[in-house]
Amino acid sequence: MAQEWTIQQLLSWTTRYFQDRGIAAARLEAEILLALALGEDRVFLYTHFDAPVNQVERERFRSFIQRRAAHEPLAYITGQREFMSLSFWVGPQVLIPRPETELLVETAIAWCGDRDVRICDMGTGSGAIAVSLAYYLQPRQVIGVDISTAALEMARRNAERHGVKVELHCSDLFNDIDPYWDFDLITANLPYIPEEEYITLPEDVRAYEPRQALLAGGDGLDIYRRLLPQAIKRLRRGGCLMLEIGAGQGSAAVKLTQEFGSSQLVTDLAGRDRLLIIRKENQHGNQALDN
Repeated sequence: MAQEWTIQQLLSWTTRYFQDRGIAAARLEAEILLALALGEDRVFLYTHFDAPVNQVERERFRSFIQRRAAHEPLAYITGQREFMSLSFWVGPQVLIPRPETELLVETAIAWCGDRDVRICDMGTGSGAIAVSLAYYLQPRQVIGVDISTAALEMARRNAERHGVKVELHCSDLFNDIDPYWDFDLITANLPYIPEEEYITLPEDVRAYEPRQALLAGGDGLDIYRRLLPQAIKRLRRGGCLMLEIGAGQGSAAVKLTQEFGSSQLVTDLAGRDRLLIIRKENQHGNQALDN
């Protein structure tokens, strides 16, 4: 007779298995995957520790364990990731939203305040930034741009999921965007990882997440070099361009933007370079954002 496994036994075994394979949050991930296999939430696990798990559920759970042990990101297995207290659909066609990117969204929301502004999110991917801005700043006009049609489809699903309107366009930067459109705010979390850093990334990032959403040429700022002159032309007077950058890229990024206007480097909670804000002076020569 096959062994009967309870929820508690499966969690204990899987936690040890994940720990042996270097998965840091072993217990948490075991719980998330077992809850997914059972079609329940994690609270159910704690209130049914002694409940048996049938063979069909165990087989489903086993497939999830095998995928995670092969370093497939947890978010791709569950199909979603939380960002800005919202849940986003994700898949191998888009970069998984990172907590550090919330700094860009929070800064953008604070800058917009209660003004009626027009926003463009460049390289929108899953739509995490664009959808979050549309959700928290309704009824602002938000446009999302990406070179990948598959990513735009995911962004469309996420906009529908949260009941917001985000106008989506397929374009290589601003190349195929109406030349007469301008914006108060342009946000961008474009690829900024240079080749020498890319090859050192964890396997679950390098082997699964889309290379084109991570890797940039040269020092990692080549795509931003292309974006900057286009974006500045699209900004209205008094507008802002907010760019997420990599830790340690601050000095080079600031030098890169000097010819385009006043800039401000913002660090994250860990003190790492994370956000560069470029301001387009308004009609009276004042800056759009105080230092």
